[in-house]
Amino acid sequence: MTVVLVSAVLGIALASAILYLVRRDHLHGSYALWWLIVAVATLIVGMFPQLIDRLGEIIGIAYPPILAIILGMGLILIRMLLMDVDRSRQERTLRRLTQRLAILDQELSDTRAKLAAQNPPGATEAPAQRKSAQVIALPKSGGEG
Repeated sequence: MTVVLVSAVLGIALASAILYLVRRDHLHGSYALWWLIVAVATLIVGMFPQLIDRLGEIIGIAYPPILAIILGMGLILIRMLLMDVDRSRQERTLRRLTQRLAILDQELSDTRAKLAAQNPPGATEAPAQRKSAQVIALPKSGGEG
């Protein structure tokens, strides 16, 4: 009975923390959905531990409690893969935005140079020269934390 109570409290506390983080805008909705599923699974498995035993028997696992560990590790690996896909997408978007900014900065410099060449130097005051933005090379992702 203690295990059921502890896991129920753990599942409810986890769900409450997730909802709090979403409300405070510290956690995006799609990530919150993932964690709410984890909280509900914790609650269900904790309240009905015989589900793991029954599922282990059906699959043919000799020691059914290891099934929870295998499923947990599998979900962690899936989550890590999804995080890497999301990070790769963000890096690609950032690189493209940086390139577009560099192109626009170059076009602005060219336009200013053309305008300065069209205006006689002594007729009007030349527009203030703006320094070009420096393009910083971003490190490639190497799978680090």
